Amino acid sequence: MSRHYKRTVPLAGMDFSQHSIEDLRALVRKILDGKVHGISFSPYVEGQGPGTQLEADQIRQRLDIIKPYVHWIRSFSCTEGNELIPGIAKENGLKTLVGVWLDDDLEHNELEITNAIEVAKAGHA
Repeated sequence: MSRHYKRTVPLAGMDFSQHSIEDLRALVRKILDGKVHGISFSPYVEGQGPGTQLEADQIRQRLDIIKPYVHWIRSFSCTEGNELIPGIAKENGLKTLVGVWLDDDLEHNELEITNAIEVAKAGHA
């Protein structure tokens, strides 16, 4: 069992209702200062979502917000600019769990898989 796991397990099942807002803020700050192992990453801003073509600058801006607090990010697609996430994350010292979004659109699935393979070949996954 990893040391990290032992450190965070006591949070599971904790009754937060008995703590003040100040206590909870201090607890969150302590957790973030020690870095969260990983989080699911969404590069989208308000008004955007799947179907939006993402630009590298926007991904960098979003990663700049979280990189002081995490070691890993998880992405969910390798199309529409999402395939840029792993390389930009690596530039910022973050590791990635690269995901692909598969559905009943076989042509799109092929593109997702092809892009994911390219991300892996580039050493970003």
